[in-house]
Amino acid sequence: MATAPTPTPPMASAINGNPSRPVPGTGAASRTTRTSTRHGRAPRTRAGAVWVGICIAALVLVALIVFMLQNTQLVLVSFLGMQGTVPLAVALLIAGVGVGVIALVVGSIRIAQLRRRLSHGA
Repeated sequence: MATAPTPTPPMASAINGNPSRPVPGTGAASRTTRTSTRHGRAPRTRAGAVWVGICIAALVLVALIVFMLQNTQLVLVSFLGMQGTVPLAVALLIAGVGVGVIALVVGSIRIAQLRRRLSHGA
């Protein structure tokens, strides 16, 4: 013989949207406590910072593509006795990458100096 299942009591949050109101028939009051009453922005995270960085990099890349498409005139470039013609945008892009590489090398050397100084306690 099968018995009829017992009905489950209603959840406290289902009573007119008021979770602190007691459920009829249970005799117990349900209480909800908040851990934080502060409303506002979510805390900043590394993932959020990476996302902002990616968005900014994408905008810079779009601007770079537009720049390269608008500056296709050929220019004469001379370097260490070599000469050649390249589009203006490519010449400027190569120069910018060169400056970036030099900045990375100098910055890496300085960071290594500071780390060595900290590890030797001087």
